[in-house]
Amino acid sequence: MRDHLDQTDRRLVKLLSQNAQLGITRLAEMMEISVPTVRTRLRNLLDRNLLKITGLLNLTERPELISAIVGVNAQGRGRAREIARRIAELPFVNSASVVTGRFDIIVDVVVAGDVADLYRVTSELIPAVGDLGEIVRTETFVVMASCNKWVNLPEGCWSESTEVPHSE
Repeated sequence: MRDHLDQTDRRLVKLLSQNAQLGITRLAEMMEISVPTVRTRLRNLLDRNLLKITGLLNLTERPELISAIVGVNAQGRGRAREIARRIAELPFVNSASVVTGRFDIIVDVVVAGDVADLYRVTSELIPAVGDLGEIVRTETFVVMASCNKWVNLPEGCWSESTEVPHSE
């Protein structure tokens, strides 16, 4: 069972979501609790993989980034979560979520300026994560414009090698 965050942890996360550059001392002042308490709670959230502090890019200000949402239909026979986990580990993939609706899995993809990378992700890498015939179809929605869409850069974007491995 997942733990629920208490009010203090929720407030700490909210403050960091608004400004991740706040130092421990400033957070303690704003929350009106001690520095050691903030440090302990922050370390606990990070250690439990409940919080990740990262830089995000404003997608509307980065024309060289191509963002896409990929809907995946899978015949996973109860394995949708495992398939989504494997998709989430692919280059250029920010997240993969098991969802309700006409798709089984929704994938958030970001590539840096090369639609060929997007094509390889959607036509080669995603279909290859499942057993033969398990990924039935995908549908890709390229983001043409967005409002308030901040993204982190997944593995593959702007790295030393943005080469996506081809499936065998």
